[in-house]
Amino acid sequence: MKYAAVIEYSQDGEKVEAARPAHRAYLTSLVERNQLFASGPFADGYGALIIYEADSPEAVEALMKADPFHAAGVFVRWTVRPWKMVFANPNLMQPA
Repeated sequence: MKYAAVIEYSQDGEKVEAARPAHRAYLTSLVERNQLFASGPFADGYGALIIYEADSPEAVEALMKADPFHAAGVFVRWTVRPWKMVFANPNLMQPA
């Protein structure tokens, strides 16, 4: 099942930038294990939306807590909700 996590980031830009390479490497490993559907930061700097593939909200929490952004204190707070994809436009599914 897919779970959408809306995550608020620390506003300490240096902290975010320092941890970003490890965070992205971690997300890449989740893609390779089919545990990440999509992710990306909000354009206003608030945080990010990450859509995980997991068996339970607890499994999502474990994935989030293993993220280098969590260890670095970048993740301030989050909400995790089950998410069902109904429509997707393949013409718009290109990473930025």
